[in-house]
Amino acid sequence: MTLDYDVVIIGGSLAGRYAALTATQLKAKVALVEPKANGALTEDIAPYGLIYHQALNEVGNLVQHLGEAAQFGLHALCADTTEKCQISVDAPQAMLYARAVVSNLQEQHSPSLLAAKGVDMILGSGKFQSSPHVAFAVNERLLRARTYLLATSVRVLPEIEGLQKAGFLTLSEIWQSLSSPTPPKNWVIIGGVPQSIELAQTLVQLGCSVTLIVDRPYILSHVDPEIAHLLCSHLEAQGVRVLTETSVTQVRRIDDKKWLQAGDKAIEADEILVAIGQQPNIESLNLAAVGVKWNQRRLLVNDKLQTTNHRIYACGDVIGGYDCPNIANYEARIALQNALFCPRFKVNYLCIPWAIFTNPTLAQVGLTEAQAKRRYGDDEVIVLRQSFKTLVFAQLRDKITGICKLNILRNGEILGASVLGAEAAELINIIALAIAQKIKVNSLATLSPVYPSFTEILEQTATEWTQQRLSSNLAFQNFLESFFHERRNWNI
Repeated sequence: MTLDYDVVIIGGSLAGRYAALTATQLKAKVALVEPKANGALTEDIAPYGLIYHQALNEVGNLVQHLGEAAQFGLHALCADTTEKCQISVDAPQAMLYARAVVSNLQEQHSPSLLAAKGVDMILGSGKFQSSPHVAFAVNERLLRARTYLLATSVRVLPEIEGLQKAGFLTLSEIWQSLSSPTPPKNWVIIGGVPQSIELAQTLVQLGCSVTLIVDRPYILSHVDPEIAHLLCSHLEAQGVRVLTETSVTQVRRIDDKKWLQAGDKAIEADEILVAIGQQPNIESLNLAAVGVKWNQRRLLVNDKLQTTNHRIYACGDVIGGYDCPNIANYEARIALQNALFCPRFKVNYLCIPWAIFTNPTLAQVGLTEAQAKRRYGDDEVIVLRQSFKTLVFAQLRDKITGICKLNILRNGEILGASVLGAEAAELINIIALAIAQKIKVNSLATLSPVYPSFTEILEQTATEWTQQRLSSNLAFQNFLESFFHERRNWNI
């Protein structure tokens, strides 16, 4: 049998396009299949939700800073100097800026650019066939390849009585709603995932009323509980109404309003955003015919990202977990290396950081405190904490809200970290590198970062370990005291 490609990527996500571009850099012959609607790419093929959120967040922060400027006397710059300058921005105005940013980024992942790089772009919906050989059928073509990579998107199928009839938005649809001349003002967000937490804060910054409903004790399940509690308190202080350990059981539309039954509360909303019930969008691919297994929430893969058919790999949303672009791209690289060469690379999520771009930002890598203690025992794990309010730079920038937590073994090995604070998404990369390269915490304690800077929080937190080691070593303390006592008596 003659093979057409080294790898065929069944896409529908940014991870799919990243994988296709990476395959060309590895000199592989690659085809990327993406679904279409009305003869064109579907709108959710390139979900730039994170970029929209970041752009809107920047607008919100600017409005907040300008609104606070009056305390420094800057309101005198307004046309009417007798009153404080009132500055506001509505969602459609903010979306104009966000769309401009996204438009520039879309060009970097456009089908025309991928085609110019050597990717065979194929628009259409297809399915696998097993006879006489495994192939992917699309547009009356049979694409034969040594390996296949599934990088499709997910869809939302929540099971809440009355929700489908009342209507709701998903994370990929909210941006169109915010672009309308009269966007909804009263929102209910169901589900605790990074994007829903980010959107709750962004909508409040744009002057909306927001209720966030999560069925778990904390707003995020994979975050250190102490950090999650601090973030939740900050969101509530900014105006987000947070309901934890609460399930939505019923939704009704009454007089152009949507009403939700959440626990023992009836909540009114103009619009509902749903971030639960996400399932892989794979039903039409005929995976059972080629021996690929899945459950309700994800495709089943091993640590080499192979499905139950060793020639078919998967990455990104379809294998579960939070929708973080850097993690999806990491999975795409591992899957491609295994698919194109020898399947020997294994995923190791312990050194892959991720972040939630709230204000302040939450970032995490490796094991949380609870995970570390479950794996190694309470006596072997040391938890180091440092508050951002100790930083000169944090006080200069008025960014004192935050905490840095390092979870380490007694020998100094770094197991994980959680950071809530300004520039957390940048700080966590340093810790991730330390974990990946097996750099111990004492090296962070001697980092000597630029002064003043937010990076000082890492040095200060790591220094806590050095101080604890010294205080626990009584013999060494006695030696130091004796040494300096004698030295002070020397005649120099």
